[in-house]
Amino acid sequence: METRKVQLTGGSTFTVSLPKEWAMRNGIGAGSTLSFVDNGETLTVTTRQEEGRSHGELDISDLTGDHLTRSVMTMYVSGFDVITLKSDRISATQRQAIRTATQNLIGVEVLEETADRVVIQDLLDSSELSVTNAVERMHLIADSMLADALSAVIENNDDLANDVIERDDDVDRLWLVVSRIFRGTLRSPTASPDLGISREDCFDYHSTARQLERIGDHAAKISNLSKKLEDIPQPVIESLQTFHEAVVEVVSGAIEALLENDSDRSSQLAHQSRAKVLEIDEYTREIDQLLRELDPHEAQSLGLIVDSLSRSADYGGNIAETALQKAAPRP
Repeated sequence: METRKVQLTGGSTFTVSLPKEWAMRNGIGAGSTLSFVDNGETLTVTTRQEEGRSHGELDISDLTGDHLTRSVMTMYVSGFDVITLKSDRISATQRQAIRTATQNLIGVEVLEETADRVVIQDLLDSSELSVTNAVERMHLIADSMLADALSAVIENNDDLANDVIERDDDVDRLWLVVSRIFRGTLRSPTASPDLGISREDCFDYHSTARQLERIGDHAAKISNLSKKLEDIPQPVIESLQTFHEAVVEVVSGAIEALLENDSDRSSQLAHQSRAKVLEIDEYTREIDQLLRELDPHEAQSLGLIVDSLSRSADYGGNIAETALQKAAPRP
């Protein structure tokens, strides 16, 4: 690390010289314009002039189906505002894959479409989006999905199960938004100040969003398994309901700890949530005993449902750990 002394010029202006090697390496000379970004206790100096929207191009000649859809999503998460997809001739199946991608992304629409190119654009300004609100919304959706998935199991309700599976797309859309914003804070020195939160906090919210996305996946998995089951014995139903309540307490307590501004209160809530994770094994053993008396096929499906609930509790424990790190003193 190199240090420089601050000089007082003209009686009112503070000045500091730039390291010559860094200046030459970045093409800086007399008359060059630099950007200064205030990050609280630090000041970032950059040669980048962040104006306009970022454009990206992708040759999709050899891309089809899910591969093409995922490639478009990757470009979006990477931070491109306008994405041009080019080929000698874009087929109908490729256009369908592109439409699938845009439908799975929040704020993205097709701007231009010709025989050899499709241009899509993100209409949202990431700096105006709230990562905190996105995470809270993900929690609400994932929580309702898990509750309805269990109801689908207990009530043998395939329509409700299908509704839960469809809602998983909503969680995925929010997860991609949070990922896009987080990557923006790593790439751009101005992204974090524009969001109003530090890079560390953005990392914590990104980590939490990942856990919630996984809980949504397990809710969808439970819903798929529910369609293979018939009537479930009442003792198993009661045990699953108690198990689900314990999982909800873990996840909700962890989210509350993460969003709590008082560090002492946040640590208290996070420790309580983590302690409840240790009690999950007791519920698992209790249900396993009941499943041994059932038909092997039915027991296997219910065992997978129990595993998904247990994993959801573990993800809640991970969120609680993130909350503890967020509340801890920072050097």
